[in-house]
Amino acid sequence: MFLHTEAFKDKIEFFEAGSLKALEKQIQQKIEDNQAIMLSVHHVSHQVSTHPKGYLVYTAVVHFKAQN
Repeated sequence: MFLHTEAFKDKIEFFEAGSLKALEKQIQQKIEDNQAIMLSVHHVSHQVSTHPKGYLVYTAVVHFKAQN
């Protein structure tokens, strides 16, 4: 097992869900998790697209940065 002793400075995470509410829930849970390792939200980018089968797919990219 290898342990890193350096703190994270940046972290980018990707999310996908079938509804906007589910996407928001995923992101909120990850925000809480990342606050524990001293990361806060720097930027959020989101998009809605249509799946070939006809339903909507909600995606988001969240950039976390180290808190000062």
